[in-house]
Amino acid sequence: MPVTRHEFRVRRDNLRDCKIFDGEVPATNALQPSEIILKIDRFALTSNNITYAAFGHRMKYWDFFPAPDGWGTIPVWGFADVVTSAAEGIKAGERFYGYFPMASHVRLAATRVSKAGFVDEAGLRAPLAAVYNFYTRTAADPAYNAQHENEQALLKPLFFTSFLIADFLAGNKFFGATTVILSSASSKTAYGLAHELAKQPAPRARVLGLTSARNKAFTTRLGCYDEVCTYDEIATLPVDEKAVYVDMSGDAAVRTALHTRFGDQMTYSCSVGGTHWENLGGGGALPGPRPVLFFAPAQIKKRTADWGPGEVQKRLAAAWTVFLPKLGQWMRVIEGRGAAAIEQTYRAVLDGKVGPDEGHMLGF
Repeated sequence: MPVTRHEFRVRRDNLRDCKIFDGEVPATNALQPSEIILKIDRFALTSNNITYAAFGHRMKYWDFFPAPDGWGTIPVWGFADVVTSAAEGIKAGERFYGYFPMASHVRLAATRVSKAGFVDEAGLRAPLAAVYNFYTRTAADPAYNAQHENEQALLKPLFFTSFLIADFLAGNKFFGATTVILSSASSKTAYGLAHELAKQPAPRARVLGLTSARNKAFTTRLGCYDEVCTYDEIATLPVDEKAVYVDMSGDAAVRTALHTRFGDQMTYSCSVGGTHWENLGGGGALPGPRPVLFFAPAQIKKRTADWGPGEVQKRLAAAWTVFLPKLGQWMRVIEGRGAAAIEQTYRAVLDGKVGPDEGHMLGF
């Protein structure tokens, strides 16, 4: 009897237009050699996934799980179990962590199978960033802890970005700046970065978080920022010291206000996210440095060459071990099941109505 597959899609040109599409899970005899079917058990949904959608064309996020007729499937991080396998070295029942569509099932091509996991480089995925194409076998992952699956899906991919940005800034000696300014400071990627920057040896750069008035108390309570200000206070920020801007919001008005305020005192402007997705804008004709998009795979490639194979993952694991205990203080996990819960949570995240202390785990 055919098994129904559910997938949540959004209009690529209108992220508020969303719909559940139903289909059939391919039969076992329809699989090509090396293909597998996984049932997606749970996935995280955060403002980071809205960034994937906002930059879907520019960064090719829509290409990982293509959808027809102007629709897009937003990638998410989560856990899935193998239902059917035509791939040598992978058995039904095995559990994997990785990059999945917002769906109930996914068909992947498992190549370069190893004890650690496999790589999907089929079709359009071949030229895409390799970090998103690797699927980790949980049974062989020394860092895996079943009790912390939620934290791993919600924060580890974001923390990896935080870790890499901190390394990038430190490796460039903060471009001569003594202050690092982070917008969307209550976001998970931002406070992961603030946590990493606070660990830098003295004399370290001061970390200033910018957030909304609504989220200021939470962001201050985190304790990883030296100072927290609201967006309304940008015009009063002191400009006697040089600063680096790390833009998690993508908000053109915020970027313009900061560049105008600091001018040549801003030594570097780093574009990372799009939490304020409706206010995105370019970086042309701004005072100070031209914004530069941070591309995590490029930093991974650089550090792999600098440090040697496996060292990036080793250092990340050590940093994650220190960061993980903080999450129980900073985040509460909210779980939801079914199409209605997925759509409701998606709309809340899209509209910025999810509390900064919330972490949503979903599944069909």
